[in-house]
Amino acid sequence: MRASAEAEYKEYVTARSRALWHTAHLLCGDAHQAEDVVQTALLKLYVAWHRVEQAENRDAYVRRVLVRCVIDEKRRGWRRERSVDVVPESAAPEGSDIGERDAVLQALARLAPRQRATLVLRFWEDLSIEQTADLLDCSPGTVRSQTARGLATLRGILLDQQATASGRVAKES
Repeated sequence: MRASAEAEYKEYVTARSRALWHTAHLLCGDAHQAEDVVQTALLKLYVAWHRVEQAENRDAYVRRVLVRCVIDEKRRGWRRERSVDVVPESAAPEGSDIGERDAVLQALARLAPRQRATLVLRFWEDLSIEQTADLLDCSPGTVRSQTARGLATLRGILLDQQATASGRVAKES
C-alpha cells in the first residue's frame, strides 16, 4: 500500500472505529466478539483499501464489510469465548438507565441474526430501507418484513422480561 493510502486508512480507522464497534456490538450482542469482528473487518478493509478509496460511499462499503463479518462469525457454530458466572463491573454513564439498556441489548441478542442486523442498521445506523437492503443483499420488501417481525419479536421479548421482573418483585414483597 502506498504511503498516502496507508495514512488515509489510519485516519479513517481512527475516526470511525468507535462507531464501528458500537454497530458490531449491537449486531452480535457481545462486546468482546464485537471487538474481534471489527478487527477482522478492519483487516479486510486494509487489504482492499484501494477498492474502498474508489467506493462512492465509503461508510456504506465499510458497514457492508462489517455486517458480513458479523454474519460469517455467527455461521461458524462455535465461539472462542465462553460465558462466565461473574460479569466484571463497568461504569454506566450519568443519567442512563442501565437496566433498560441491558434489557434491550438482551432482547436484541435473542433475535434472529437477519432481524437483528435489519433493526441495527435501520434504527442505530439510521439507514433507509433501500440502503439496508443493499447492505444485506436483499429486496426492500424483505427489509420491511424483517423490520416488522424483528420489532414484534423484540416487543414480545421485552414484555416477557418485564412480566418476569414484575413477578419476581411481587414474590419478594
